[in-house]
Amino acid sequence: MKKIVLIFCLLSFYHFFVFPMESIKPVETNENKGTTSTTRSNSRKNNTFVEPLFGKKYSEYTIQSNRLKGATFYLVSGHGGPDCGAIGYVNGTAIHEVEYAYDIMLRLARSLKMEGATVHIIIQDKHNGIRDGEILKLNKRKTCRGKDIPRSQLKRLQQQCDEINKLASQSNSAYKRAVFIHLDSRSEKQQVDVFFYHNQTSVTGKRLAHTMRTTFRDHYQKHQPGRGFTGTVSSRKLYVLENTQPVSLFAELGNIRNSYDQRRFLQSDNRQALANWMCRGFIADYEKSKQ
Repeated sequence: MKKIVLIFCLLSFYHFFVFPMESIKPVETNENKGTTSTTRSNSRKNNTFVEPLFGKKYSEYTIQSNRLKGATFYLVSGHGGPDCGAIGYVNGTAIHEVEYAYDIMLRLARSLKMEGATVHIIIQDKHNGIRDGEILKLNKRKTCRGKDIPRSQLKRLQQQCDEINKLASQSNSAYKRAVFIHLDSRSEKQQVDVFFYHNQTSVTGKRLAHTMRTTFRDHYQKHQPGRGFTGTVSSRKLYVLENTQPVSLFAELGNIRNSYDQRRFLQSDNRQALANWMCRGFIADYEKSKQ
């Protein structure tokens, strides 16, 4: 009996620390009027739709609410093409920022669509959709909406902004948001919570960043009482924040080199939780924009 109790305690301890975030199933949906993507989505019966970029397992989605109807999003995962971004290591195996940022970005796109939003996926990978593994294999074939991604960092950023601004100029949506998703790279010993940057002159961008931070704080408080949340909001003169027409948010989801932060990215449930929480932050900000 004592052995059984000991095993149960050890399993509980493992679950708490290896799964530090909420595990939330994506919301299923049921309506898709006005929802578009960067690739063609085909209508199916029962108001279920298909987005090939999500991959075979997750390609079908159904809109469940209209909470984001009328909102338009332009999603960019950091780096891509010849640039793999920051690199961390898990038991000697390299993990690359570009793959985890892309997976989380796709999950966010799906969650937003299921809430009725119009979503444009700017960085695309036709070979890898949403993946549930821990070690996501590096693929350098990502494109910027079908266009090769330049080696030059400045040209890459210009390309992203040009695509976003072109799409935004064609939209009549009153609520447009560009979202840039990254993982940070710091000392292996430095643990960081999710933090956000906004354009220093954008009042609505600042509001969005603070709303997102509050959403994360509240979810951590709900699911891990006593953990605390130290994520920050600040302005920063980043090229993409200063050169996109829509209000922009730059999210850093943790330190890819820190073993504790890595749990936030390695577990697919945690990657989904990040996407879900960001989606809820956008819902809250969208409601504020109507006031």
